Amino acid sequence: MEVRRRAPPPPLPPPPGRVQAGDALPLPIRHTNLIFSALFAASLAYLMRRWREKIRSSTPLHVVGLAEMLAIFGLVASLIYLLSFFGIAFVQSIVSSSDDEEEDFLVGPARGSSAAAAVAPPPPPSSPAQCSLLGSPHDDAARERMPEEDEEIVSSVVAGKVPSYVLETKLGDCRRAAGIRREAVRRITGRQIEGLPLDGFDYASILGQCCELPVGYVQLPVGIAGPLLLDGQRFYVPMATTEGCLVASTNRGCKAIAESGGAVSVVLRDGMTRAPVARLPTARRAAELKAFLEDSVNFNTLSMVFNRSSRFARLQGVQCAMAGRNLYMRFSCCTGDAMGMNMVSKGVQNVLDYLQDDFPDMDVISISGNFCSDKKPAAVNWIEGRGKSVVCEAVIKEDVVKKVLKTNVQSLVELNVIKNLAGSAVAGALGGFNAHASNIVTAIFIATGQDPAQNVESSHCITMLEAVNDGRDLHISVTMPSIEVGTVGGGTQLASQAACLDLLGVKGANRESPGSNARLLATVVAGGVLAGELSLLSALAAGQLVKSHMKYNRSSKDMSKVIS
Repeated sequence: MEVRRRAPPPPLPPPPGRVQAGDALPLPIRHTNLIFSALFAASLAYLMRRWREKIRSSTPLHVVGLAEMLAIFGLVASLIYLLSFFGIAFVQSIVSSSDDEEEDFLVGPARGSSAAAAVAPPPPPSSPAQCSLLGSPHDDAARERMPEEDEEIVSSVVAGKVPSYVLETKLGDCRRAAGIRREAVRRITGRQIEGLPLDGFDYASILGQCCELPVGYVQLPVGIAGPLLLDGQRFYVPMATTEGCLVASTNRGCKAIAESGGAVSVVLRDGMTRAPVARLPTARRAAELKAFLEDSVNFNTLSMVFNRSSRFARLQGVQCAMAGRNLYMRFSCCTGDAMGMNMVSKGVQNVLDYLQDDFPDMDVISISGNFCSDKKPAAVNWIEGRGKSVVCEAVIKEDVVKKVLKTNVQSLVELNVIKNLAGSAVAGALGGFNAHASNIVTAIFIATGQDPAQNVESSHCITMLEAVNDGRDLHISVTMPSIEVGTVGGGTQLASQAACLDLLGVKGANRESPGSNARLLATVVAGGVLAGELSLLSALAAGQLVKSHMKYNRSSKDMSKVIS
């Protein structure tokens, strides 16, 4: 099989005597197009320059003079003309070129003429895994023009004639593309991947969003811990994990919290960060830019430029650090119900473009200079926070500590000091003053479609235990300064993950109070960590950890033991 691209046929001339749209113009069509194109460019350039001057002088944008009114009129008129004369033809050319590409992909000897293909009846409806994002030119009619068997396509992929990444686009069937790619990988590697399931997944839902070059999907069990009584509400917490005892242990912690009256949470901060790095000619020049960014007088202008990236983005502050003549600028902004990395990155790019006029000698090295800091343990996240900063606390009654947790208050307090505080300090831990916060964070992240790699900073946690009420009861708290979660975008739109978010009542964006769903999810994560910390520390204090893992991680068929 051979892949080739056919040049499109030359356009047919209009029939003799047919009236054309350009005949009504006083000038030839090419001259008219040139005039309106120049008018559009000149009007746009003039308006952009005037608006930039108004922004710098704090002049309202709606105050316009005669010259600006003429420029706006010229911009609108030229835009209408250009869209009228080029818009429809451009869309038609795109559609026709897509059809030509489909015809030229995987051309075989059995294909008939283009005229015969045009009158051929359409095939039956395709499978549900069809790539809806690819549009109609790639669906049933396209497959009718590609009669070659999948075997030939696999051979072409193995031989390197057809890139694997174009299969979805060319075939228009995401399930079929994944199957062909999977078979090609099997032949190239010589490895059988029979245990990796292929069917039963909507591959169209991840196209261009979540995962490229799919060949199957990984199955993960999802357990439910709860009810978690948090801020007067009951939550059943989904946890995707392959670690035995984790869900059962968290469930025990939830029970102890519920029987003691529940937990309370507070969101201290809510702001995602991105920190580009720029190099200036000298350290003095870098210091000047630092002073400009941190000057409160300039904040309103910077925030207006930044906030153009989204209707939810709101710049909160800029923190700068220098290393020689390199300047690291840490922008923080609220991002609604999205986790917000893309949103804040677009806002930062807007500011960098704006700064380039006043600091033309600024050389932007990278949109991310690791001062953010994303997916890495960093003191700046531990101290300043990133995403949602949450504190969650509960008072566990003495009888619950003895009956449910099988230990006593004094043993728990002593263990926490020696293990979580002193032991982590001896290890030189950074944000790791806890028993196993990352266990719960990662399990909830995977179940709800978060970025699992962000468990690094999201698991920063300090667990505090102390005896209260004359030493009878236990006060426990977890402080987590950088929980990075969202309820829209990324993996949250997949069916399974969306179902877990819906179980918690935080699916999608909250239209009445933007950002409240993501903040609620962050408090649930902190509440789950509180339950997990309480249960594991109790197991350690009572000497039950090894015993429970040996008992329940040995393929026990008596599930009542695990639940109890």
